[in-house]
Amino acid sequence: MSGFTVSVVLFAALLHASWNALVKAGPDKFLTTLLVASGAAIISALLLPFLAAPHIQSWPWLAASTCCQIAYYLLLAAAYEHGDMSQAYPLMRGTAPLLVAFASVPLLGERLATQQYVAVALISAGVLAMCFARRNSTQAASSGASRRATGFALLNATAIASYTMIDGVGVRRSGAPAAYTMWLCVLTAIGLLACAAGRRRILLPYARQHWRVALFGGFGSLASYGLALWAMTSAPVAAVAALRETAILFAAVIATLFLRERIGLGRLAAVGLIACGAAVMRFA
Repeated sequence: MSGFTVSVVLFAALLHASWNALVKAGPDKFLTTLLVASGAAIISALLLPFLAAPHIQSWPWLAASTCCQIAYYLLLAAAYEHGDMSQAYPLMRGTAPLLVAFASVPLLGERLATQQYVAVALISAGVLAMCFARRNSTQAASSGASRRATGFALLNATAIASYTMIDGVGVRRSGAPAAYTMWLCVLTAIGLLACAAGRRRILLPYARQHWRVALFGGFGSLASYGLALWAMTSAPVAAVAALRETAILFAAVIATLFLRERIGLGRLAAVGLIACGAAVMRFA
């Protein structure tokens, strides 16, 4: 991976952690998630007329990814509803690259260098260790992840791994990474709006009150995944997926400064593992 590609993926990680924090801070996790997805879809719809359409060979992959993305947003809202960001985020983002790394070899025919596998292991171990580390002694009895949040987060890791693998193939066949990403945002938002049909009476008032979430969260979501997909066109899918998990570094800072979550020595050690993994990935 070139230095420029690494920088792009790291910036995508920062954007990803930022819009996740917006979801966690929202009073209604599902509706906030819907606003983020809708914001990304609106931005995409405005830009799509100026872009070439993805090749027809990529549309089946686009359809499959849309289903996974809808599941991802629903599980994300559920995980944040039952647990805090420092609990759910590491599980979701830490387990996914392991699944991608193990699956990309037989399914995509990719071969990673030994150092890259070491990097995948370090990053994944770091984010998982951060999830289980106790934040402080006064919370020792209650700092374990709740069963529901853990279950939703682990299910979401499967959804993340699935759409990462699918989009790794689809974006390469599309011939138009930007258009592929934007169509994915539009189709995902349509699916989520269908899921929210029973709450349509409160959706518009909620959107008027929290329109900034749709604007900034939508941009962050679109740009984050779009940049990651672009990186997958020139670097191994598993390597990009693993490096993107350094979002937990940014999430830790955001959780501390804005969500007022305390991070103890155990989680600081986990951050060190992630940083080492990113360095190994950079020089592999």
